[in-house]
Amino acid sequence: MKVIRSPKRIQEICMSLKKERKIIGFVPTMGYFHEGHLSLVKVAKKKSDVLVVSIFINPTQFGPKDDFKRYPKDLKRDKRLLKEIGCNFLFVPDIKNMYPEGYDTYVEVENLTRLLEGVSRPEHFKGVTTIVAKLFNIVQPDIAVFGQKDFQQAVVIKRMVKDLNFFVKIIVAPTIREKSGLALSSRNMYLSDKEKNEALVLYQSLNLAKKMIESGERDSRKIKDRMKKLIQEKPMAKVDYIAINDSETLRPLKKLKGDVLISFAVRVGKTRLIDNIKIKV
Repeated sequence: MKVIRSPKRIQEICMSLKKERKIIGFVPTMGYFHEGHLSLVKVAKKKSDVLVVSIFINPTQFGPKDDFKRYPKDLKRDKRLLKEIGCNFLFVPDIKNMYPEGYDTYVEVENLTRLLEGVSRPEHFKGVTTIVAKLFNIVQPDIAVFGQKDFQQAVVIKRMVKDLNFFVKIIVAPTIREKSGLALSSRNMYLSDKEKNEALVLYQSLNLAKKMIESGERDSRKIKDRMKKLIQEKPMAKVDYIAINDSETLRPLKKLKGDVLISFAVRVGKTRLIDNIKIKV
């Protein structure tokens, strides 16, 4: 595995690979890998001739109250894990290379980012789409893999790819969970043992919603109310939002129909966690 820090150098390498008709698979990450990240890397590995992974903690997607400065890092361990999978190139740029002095260009998907996470974190997706667009231009991937846990992000990226005519196929891989059901996240490390135990209610609430739907419930308000009541039984859990939306358009649903996304953001202690399930009704 070669580690490349220069955007220009990795771009030259990838353009050369394209001329050789190699299929480039790409996974953009912020590092500090867990099994969820590695599952995306393994999917990309299977579907490509050459695998490129990036590690870049992107400052523009963090709000003033977010955890940019304390976001966990372990590049040495990340390198070892990628080598074990068979990654070909690891792209690790510096902030000054991605956002040089005078940088003034941003990419924004408008309507899809004004819902769900976009309400609580209004600048977040602008940062996400900007860095992903830059990375797509640099790496020139044929496929790129994202995780379902960040479902809205995947929908937004798909829209950007379609609207801006990027020649890349977006693959959304399933959420990886602990045996308890808690979705794997780099932010789980911030949870104390007691907080982590209380966070188990999040997956329980999704299962409650699933059971209600399987029993014939179609009123989104009733489902959300039951989920909120269950989560609020845990004193350390504070609901940011619970939403039920069309999984493609992200349009809020009053009555459930078609492919439905049930999602939420909940603070457990000081740590903000997101999760979701997709259900066909």
